Amino acid sequence: MSVAPNPTSTAPLLRVEKLVRHFRRRRAHPFDRPDVVRAVDGVDFDIGHGETLSIVGESGCGKTTTGRLVLGIDDPTSGHVHFEGNDVSRLAPKDWRALRPNLQMIFQDPMGALDPRMTADAQIREPLDIHEIGSEKERRIKVDEALDAVSLPDIIRMRYPHELSGGQQQRVVIARALILRPKLIVCDEPVSALDVSVQAQVVNLLAELQQKLGISYLFISHDLKVVRYVSHRVAVMYLGEIVEIGDRNTLFDNPLHPYTKALISAIPVPDPDAPKDRIILSGDPPSPIAPPSGCRFHTRCPFAEERCSQRVPELKMIADGRKVACHLVDDLTTSPQASGKGAK
Repeated sequence: MSVAPNPTSTAPLLRVEKLVRHFRRRRAHPFDRPDVVRAVDGVDFDIGHGETLSIVGESGCGKTTTGRLVLGIDDPTSGHVHFEGNDVSRLAPKDWRALRPNLQMIFQDPMGALDPRMTADAQIREPLDIHEIGSEKERRIKVDEALDAVSLPDIIRMRYPHELSGGQQQRVVIARALILRPKLIVCDEPVSALDVSVQAQVVNLLAELQQKLGISYLFISHDLKVVRYVSHRVAVMYLGEIVEIGDRNTLFDNPLHPYTKALISAIPVPDPDAPKDRIILSGDPPSPIAPPSGCRFHTRCPFAEERCSQRVPELKMIADGRKVACHLVDDLTTSPQASGKGAK
């Protein structure tokens, strides 16, 4: 099953502007200056109605924190999150309660996201109880519809999380997220803990539900094969910043940022005779406590120049509609290889 057609609506459902989240790390000594962890550092993107935007990058790049900021689980240090044109960055808890039915999350660890003392039926129904939606009969009908939507048999209703398989647990989490008919779901590594066969079932389920219900997804993952399958657009994050964002096929077929090139070169090819063009990055990712000056990727970039360590590159639009933050982007986009001929 393929993803739903890319929406044509000009007004985005979600718009994130200059989003920043810094954490203060506890001091080892009372007289030490507190360290600031720059988890998310000036992120901009939008998501249209019925669209899937995926965020990819190494562990610790700020993907999950971005998702938590979008949902109001964490408060931003600065910047704005606009949902349906309204700034929801710093809403009061009572205002978030009213908005919550439209914004839901599928967590990475389904077992950790479920209450071990509650049955599957009770957990799927809980959002309806919290928001006092419908009568007793109407809530039972909605739970039936949610179970049917995620292809779970009625027999699992009275089972506890430990009595379910990993795939069933994740489907219960998805059903719970869907029961309020949200407009946006943040999917934080929703299939990483599942077997490959179950991954395919859950990914197909998400795509099918998007086609039926018009749900938008912010899909957070490090599995690039899954990302290519489910996404309309892809944003690549490195050390708290977006370094490239654009159409799925354009980005995968012709990556421009050196970090994007390295990520895509690591995708396994199911052909032992295929040429191996793997790009091995040197060194470890720098600490978000003390990121490098200039371009944050320059310490590991095989193409870095002197200017890369001195000036921060701007995330700017190029001719094919994507945005790239790289001082070499002009050279790359004017070269014969980068003119759309499938350069790697």
